[in-house]
Amino acid sequence: MMDVLLFLFGLVLLVVGAEALVRGASRLALSVGISPLVVGLTVVAFGTSAPELAVSVQSAIAGRADLALGNVVGSNIFNVLFILGVSALIVPLLVARQLVRQEVPVMIGVSLLLLALALDGRLGRGDGALLLGLLVVYTAFLIYQSRRQNQGGDVGLPDEALASSPGWESRPAAQLLLIAAGLGSLVLGATWLVDSAVRFAQYLGVSELVIGLTIVAAGTSLPEVATSIIAALRGQRDIAVGNVVGSNVFNILGVLGLSSVVSQTGIAVAPSVLAFDLPVMIAVALACLPIFFTGNLIARWEGALFLGLYAAYMAYVLLAAGQHDALQPYSAIMVTAVLPLVAVTLAVVAWREWQSRQMNPGSPG
Repeated sequence: MMDVLLFLFGLVLLVVGAEALVRGASRLALSVGISPLVVGLTVVAFGTSAPELAVSVQSAIAGRADLALGNVVGSNIFNVLFILGVSALIVPLLVARQLVRQEVPVMIGVSLLLLALALDGRLGRGDGALLLGLLVVYTAFLIYQSRRQNQGGDVGLPDEALASSPGWESRPAAQLLLIAAGLGSLVLGATWLVDSAVRFAQYLGVSELVIGLTIVAAGTSLPEVATSIIAALRGQRDIAVGNVVGSNVFNILGVLGLSSVVSQTGIAVAPSVLAFDLPVMIAVALACLPIFFTGNLIARWEGALFLGLYAAYMAYVLLAAGQHDALQPYSAIMVTAVLPLVAVTLAVVAWREWQSRQMNPGSPG
């Protein structure tokens, strides 16, 4: 019972800490002249990934490499399939042109890079330094790009939300206090969450990797869930998508990068992750392109498709964890029927959209 309470309290602290960190950092960034575009793509997207960062770094320091890696891979899959799926079911999601042309290809590129670095079975400190270096380059490029564009960006914090903050939050001291309180809550919440998750794994007789891919991944993605769903309900639908894509990029470059650097022995990559979970993460990233490409809109049926794929993935993870007799026939059905059908459907939809644009070259996108 105590482990359950620690887990729940840890989740609450992660969500509260991430919210305080995002509020303080975003207002501090705007007060020193950083544009809303850069704040949206960096502070908000990266800030909502702060729980993943806290949990994975804490796990890496404690020698829980499977939990650190499973948290990132599971969160990236959860972010796209579950969060975008639910958000699109609430209201069809408009996709900013910059996301289709730049941010989604970046997400696919860093996902492929992670697979390449993991092929030797370990993410060492050199790999982590490379990932962190790319994060710095990516962020610097966004800042440079925003300075060449108009102040009104495609994906950023809503101006009215930033302008309507209470007076006390406009003071630098208050902003720094929010940041410090947020970081403190994240560290404490991550410690409780990791400790209780490890005991869950021991009690249930499953690996820490499975716990990381499922319970911890979903729990640390709660800030992304809240941000994207609220943005969709308020009609700020491009933010709902941009938050997910930006968070996935940060999870790989920032979270795994820093976790690999602080870990004394690096992060071991289990063969099952190389054979299944990482390819699924890459396939999910690739699936965004044809869906985002089709009219720059994620329709409700596409959101339902994402949710169905996430349910199928979770079923596989749980069957594999228990070595259930149904695992082999389930895998055969997924590989030979369901996944090819999904791929063909996406290809046909993308082809029809491309043909439509060729016939109407003046259409948006």
